[in-house]
Amino acid sequence: MAPDTNTIPGYTIFREGDYDSASAAAFIPDRVPHPLDIPDQLSIIEIPAAAQLIREWASPKLLKFNCITLREPTKSEYVAYKEGHASRPDRRAFAIVIEQQGSGQISEVVVNLTKSKVERWKEVKDVMPTLTLEDLDIMERISRKDSRVIEACRGLGITDMSKVFVDGWAIGVDERWGFERRLQQGLAYYRNHELDNQYAHPLDFTVIADTEREEVLSVDIRYVNGERTAIPLTEHHYLPNFIGDKYKHDTLKPIDITQPQGVSFQVRGNELTWAGYKMHIGFNYREGIVISDVRMHDPYEDRDRALFNRISVVEMVVPYGCPETPHHKKHAFDLGEYGSGYMTNSLKLGCDCKGAIHYMDGVLCTGKGEAAVIKNAICIHEEDNGLLYKHTDYRDGTVVSARDRKLIISQIITAANYEYGFYHTFTLDGTYKLEVKLTGMLNTYCMHPSEQAASSPYGTEVAPAIIAQNHQHIFSLRVDPEIDGHNNTVLQSDAVVSKDPLGSSENYYGNGFYCEKTPLRTALEGATNYNHETSRSWDIINPNRLNKVSKKPVAFKIVNNACPALLAKPGSVVWKRAAFARKSLWVLPYKDYELYPAGDYVCQSTGDENHPDNLTIQDWANRNESIENADIVCYIQFGLTHFPRTEDFPIMPVEPVSVMLRASNFFQRNPALWVPPSALCVDSISRNAFPACCSGGESKNLPKL
Repeated sequence: MAPDTNTIPGYTIFREGDYDSASAAAFIPDRVPHPLDIPDQLSIIEIPAAAQLIREWASPKLLKFNCITLREPTKSEYVAYKEGHASRPDRRAFAIVIEQQGSGQISEVVVNLTKSKVERWKEVKDVMPTLTLEDLDIMERISRKDSRVIEACRGLGITDMSKVFVDGWAIGVDERWGFERRLQQGLAYYRNHELDNQYAHPLDFTVIADTEREEVLSVDIRYVNGERTAIPLTEHHYLPNFIGDKYKHDTLKPIDITQPQGVSFQVRGNELTWAGYKMHIGFNYREGIVISDVRMHDPYEDRDRALFNRISVVEMVVPYGCPETPHHKKHAFDLGEYGSGYMTNSLKLGCDCKGAIHYMDGVLCTGKGEAAVIKNAICIHEEDNGLLYKHTDYRDGTVVSARDRKLIISQIITAANYEYGFYHTFTLDGTYKLEVKLTGMLNTYCMHPSEQAASSPYGTEVAPAIIAQNHQHIFSLRVDPEIDGHNNTVLQSDAVVSKDPLGSSENYYGNGFYCEKTPLRTALEGATNYNHETSRSWDIINPNRLNKVSKKPVAFKIVNNACPALLAKPGSVVWKRAAFARKSLWVLPYKDYELYPAGDYVCQSTGDENHPDNLTIQDWANRNESIENADIVCYIQFGLTHFPRTEDFPIMPVEPVSVMLRASNFFQRNPALWVPPSALCVDSISRNAFPACCSGGESKNLPKL
């Protein structure tokens, strides 16, 4: 029996028995198991095995599986195993299940796969889990058949419902319904033909539906002066079929990336090694890429040193800034409401990735508990990164110049209209950088002839009768640091002017300034914002280890100046739901399985504090526990405020935004001095040599290093 590739676009689904076949073997990596391959994702064998154990436990109830994912061991278990003090932790799965009859009760389940038993079953109340791709598909299917939707379309002159397309979105909060229904909102568009751009033809109504009952609850039509808004029918294309002879094929010459001796990294199981770094690469339905157990070799101490226990993107929010109906309900939490893993693209060489690529597949589950594989979900490759360091001695012409290189671990997701590329990057000087590239389609809406976008502050008319609203993209990067040891502290670093007055003996010329270091001692102190005036950054230090040269604690510095303030008013729906986005940084004591700052259950969440089954980052901070010289975790918010441009339509050029953590007094000197220089040249008169970097020749009579 061959795997079914047709149920969910982009997924390869394995039906019962497939995982024993030769076809399934192609999706199981040919590898030697590594003893530290614990944080890996579940395999196509483990997912249906977990589903079967859960069904047997719940029988005769019928269940739908919202997720089946790895239940990572507790940190203490993992550390004890790594250090040789304990046996390998049992392999466990975590699942969220929905009863398909009666109440629609939602439960959390922990399955011990090593012992083949259900260890924990917990019912949760007044929460709604992630909307999967299968759930989102329901919206369009039922909308096309609903009499109220058909009537709304007829009012616009649409009689062919196959030309109506409805993007399913999480709804946030709708006062008409509570937690008795699992809700979606549908944003409606029109396509005149198969390849038409639907976002050029937005319709003037939205659909509200019950995902579980597959029932349309309401069709909300927006009237302007008592009138409907006609469909903007002008076509705005971006596909090659329509660009045609407007492409300039001869202007750009090909760029080829070759590595004739192969790549410099190695992948064994899910352990990745490169240029002194070692780390593990995992993947799950909610966070997508998870990077764990990051270490780097110190060439001066000749040992591997711990940097980070775990890194992942755990949430993002896209609040729209137009208060008018229906835009007030548009604030997407793309990770918490839909799952980064579920939305991941299957990457294509030459399109999404270029060069010598190593791919990893993503393994997820379907609502039936089957294993689903996203081929090439993760791309790993190297790129040249420009100068690593350079110096020219103007006296004798000596030039030393080394090239930097970066290792990139990436995925791309499609969240309805938007695409997000996540690029986790490591460079040779001890720097980690997360860059997010935003592209895809603007969320658009139709304008009534009486409306003037130029007089409205809330959006831009990107094409005649088509408006795109102002919005923000705020991401949350969770960093579980392990800076040369388990206990760390965060220092807030501000550039301040010397307090000594102008003309004083201590600051006679008035030019003194220094870095003021403020330790963040409690969780509420650890909730802090960026300050442009003081070029604020934060140092994650190990107060128990001093740099032998600087006599300062070893540290990694958080560099984050792309952190816009959440612009929703305090007390508003999105302000309450996106508590994490109110601060640039939160520092908290580490606790097992506290991961998601907007709550474990984001769909239909209210953001109210102290929800027993859905605590958020504000609840964690309110405990106000010590974060000084402790096992801590940092939530770093970064992003951008997007005022749409006509250049963003019909398809948006990439908009990059990034955050960085880099070694700061961690090493005794530049850790990349081992990198061979690209050119070492001396003046031809004084040293009887010629400049190799300029002439392309080899340097002669060079001084020994």
